[in-house]
Amino acid sequence: MATREPPVVAELGRPETPEETAARKAENSLKHRQRQTLKNLVLALGASLLIVLVIVLIVPRSGAPIDRDIDVAAVAEQAQIASDDPLAVPKVPEGWRANAAELRTSEADGVTAWYAGYLTPSSEYIGMYQGLQANSTWVSALLERTLATGTTTIDGVEWTVYDNRGTGDDVGNAEYGLTTEAGGSTFVLLGTATPAEFEALAGALVPTIEALS
Repeated sequence: MATREPPVVAELGRPETPEETAARKAENSLKHRQRQTLKNLVLALGASLLIVLVIVLIVPRSGAPIDRDIDVAAVAEQAQIASDDPLAVPKVPEGWRANAAELRTSEADGVTAWYAGYLTPSSEYIGMYQGLQANSTWVSALLERTLATGTTTIDGVEWTVYDNRGTGDDVGNAEYGLTTEAGGSTFVLLGTATPAEFEALAGALVPTIEALS
């Protein structure tokens, strides 16, 4: 019986040597494993995305925005240790809510301030700062270095007014501001609310200001 000759490899123009055959098979095996690895990665990624999608679909969600309502009085009671002056806890009108309350220390000048952030019924913002042994640099930085535009008296307390609403300048949250001093505290109100809403918050601070004077 005639011995079958090894097939001629077109690229070589001759039959493969045993070494070439072994190398070709090893390369084909490597390519197969690489394709399998890539396929497995794609399948794993697809499975992960499917799990995330299922979680998103089954977790209940509310369309309403999340509004925090901070107990300013409770936070002030804990923070009072930082000041000999009483920390202000204004009794705000119905419909107002606080979304923040904390002690803040300025990195620029080291001034510590008691801060409470309020959202008004019109969904506007007023930040109340009570600077402890503050200075004019601290006040200026809060109000974006804008200039005073006048004064106003609210329930017997005189406030300096910073009305930046019509300037067209980028003043951040300092669109409108009020400042006054009492004892060792400097009060700064700033935000986007209406002057009437600022007046309401300033009026709520009068008992604290009178206690400090």
